[in-house]
Amino acid sequence: MISLGEGVSPLIQAKKLGRKFGLESLFLKDETFQPTGSFKARGMAVAISKAKELGIRKICLPSAGNAGSAAAAYSAAAGLEAFVFMPEDVEEVCQQECQAYGAVLDLAGKSIRDSAQAMNAHKQPDWFDISTLKEPYRVEGKKIMGYEIAEQMGWQLPDAIFYPTGGGTGLIGMWKAFGEMEELGWIGSKKPRMFVVQAEGCAPIVKAFKENQERSQECQNPQTQATGIKVPKALADFLILRIVRESKGEAVSVREEQIQDSFRLCARQEGMMFCPEGAAALAGLQKLAGQGKISPGEKVVVFNTGSAIKYPSFLKQVLG
Repeated sequence: MISLGEGVSPLIQAKKLGRKFGLESLFLKDETFQPTGSFKARGMAVAISKAKELGIRKICLPSAGNAGSAAAAYSAAAGLEAFVFMPEDVEEVCQQECQAYGAVLDLAGKSIRDSAQAMNAHKQPDWFDISTLKEPYRVEGKKIMGYEIAEQMGWQLPDAIFYPTGGGTGLIGMWKAFGEMEELGWIGSKKPRMFVVQAEGCAPIVKAFKENQERSQECQNPQTQATGIKVPKALADFLILRIVRESKGEAVSVREEQIQDSFRLCARQEGMMFCPEGAAALAGLQKLAGQGKISPGEKVVVFNTGSAIKYPSFLKQVLG
């Protein structure tokens, strides 16, 4: 088992934001404290450990940033070779992380879709593809977020979870965790409403949800500062949509200005700097709470999936 100390991120009650949004119980699950600064460490800890156990020596993946740096770090710890393909405009911090951990880095295209195409064009027979949901173990690491929320809330699940969604592994993992806990008898049958949040410039899941489709259509020109959710088409879009509908949740999109406003609001009200994806999730909650779709007495959890420090260009723009 390869571990860098991942897991058990804090669940912080945001009383000031809660009052502003008209909510009595708002909690922020902050993944800033994970190795390499994002929730991606959870999935990579399990995936890389199993790869090593099963005799795999070389892994590859396309990444918008955080998954690549996490894969590179855990591969270094495991003694595996990592080949990471990222868009050309990915933050330099993530590029430097990959290089520091000894991964082979290739910059290609404008989105993770382009990076995946470049990877497939260069892929060698002995490279194992560890992309989102192309293997079964990343979701097993991500599902622990669901177990942690249950434990941290006294085994009473929240009424709603707001999650910034690109590939959706964390959402799928948490839903799996809730099912497992119910089967074990640790919780009852009541589960949270799951809310997918995307940026207006790349919102294929939101569009499919509103059109009552089972699959999404590929976003042709994805644009957003929240690069972690700039995914033109999720491989598991059908699972994401199924979970949102089964939980009686919703898929909502937010504007870039709303993402920036939420970042400033959270930093100044709660002393927490959200990454742009986390700020998007918070903006999604503010939007739906303002529409009366979240009741004042509901317990709500919003995910901040990583550290804002890894997004210097976003910080420069949002702070002037």
